[in-house]
Amino acid sequence: MVDTMALLPPFMRGARIARGAGPHPSGPRPAGAEPGGHLAAGLPADDEVLLDAPDDRLGPALVAAGRQEWTAAARLLSGTRGAAEWENRDRYARRLAAFAHARTEWFESWRAAPGHQDDPDALLVAAQLAADRAWRSPARAELLAPVEALVTAAAEAVPRDPVPWRLALDRARGAHAGHTEFERLWTEAVRRSPHHYGCHVAALKYLGASWHGSHRECFDFAEPAADDAPPGSLVRALPVRAAFGYLTDGCGEAVPRVRLDAAADRAIELSGAFAPADPWPAEIRNVLAYVLLRLERRADALEQLRLIGPYATSFPWDRVAEDPLGLFLLARRELRAAPTGALWTASTLPSGGHGGRAHRGDH
Repeated sequence: MVDTMALLPPFMRGARIARGAGPHPSGPRPAGAEPGGHLAAGLPADDEVLLDAPDDRLGPALVAAGRQEWTAAARLLSGTRGAAEWENRDRYARRLAAFAHARTEWFESWRAAPGHQDDPDALLVAAQLAADRAWRSPARAELLAPVEALVTAAAEAVPRDPVPWRLALDRARGAHAGHTEFERLWTEAVRRSPHHYGCHVAALKYLGASWHGSHRECFDFAEPAADDAPPGSLVRALPVRAAFGYLTDGCGEAVPRVRLDAAADRAIELSGAFAPADPWPAEIRNVLAYVLLRLERRADALEQLRLIGPYATSFPWDRVAEDPLGLFLLARRELRAAPTGALWTASTLPSGGHGGRAHRGDH
């Protein structure tokens, strides 16, 4: 196993750089500030639940792309670049790349349009798309090698953007880069955005027991990063991602229950800073709900499902089931029927690892 202890101090120093603005475009939203806040009183019907629903900015761009029109996507990413909305830029680039993987014509038209060959936003989507394609192959380590040139082009096009550096961190992990190289990339990433959530998740994955580190190293990295993150930053929920990794990868040493509960409690506190049925923290809330179920904290899990409202996310459910929406809805039905019973326990909930199948190819 690669020794990553030398990697941890720079990670932690990077997390302690002077705090910037939180990643939510307008900070944590007070309860009731969003339409749909009434969902906190109960759970929406199954047919009202949406899987990976886009927000009201991404949705029109995807609809336009479905009509083979790329200008809406270009405007969307250009706006995030101009406003330095790096968290939104990361999310939107991922979703647009996923759409381009399924339907490429609109993206090819964007790249071929006069004056857009070096479009920094198209370069970012192209790098994400190439990385996604490589990760889907068993030969990912070899296929990720040429992705480096695309990532470098995206990084040079917008030197202050941390998102290409998140891509570089993901690529390095898949290509089995050593800790010295990974540390170099991490330093570049946090220099641009000290609390960028995507970069922190990429680092956490590198430190995972099924890759280059251990569960202890994941928690040792995630906890101080969460402590140092500004209010409303999704990095405050990083320990619950470490807990999820431990509960699903099926390898490595045991983590004390008290540390898992503390990670869940941190994420509960962050979740409470946002309005019910807010799509921004939806993935964090979905991860938290799964972890709480595995910890048999059923009442807490039910509360998170209420806060999620209709916004189910593929991750984390797709790491432990072939039908992520089906598993999400099953969790809701069982908890609604018996919130304090024992229909689901740590031994019966699909786990993906400690008791189930691991997803080492996750990126």
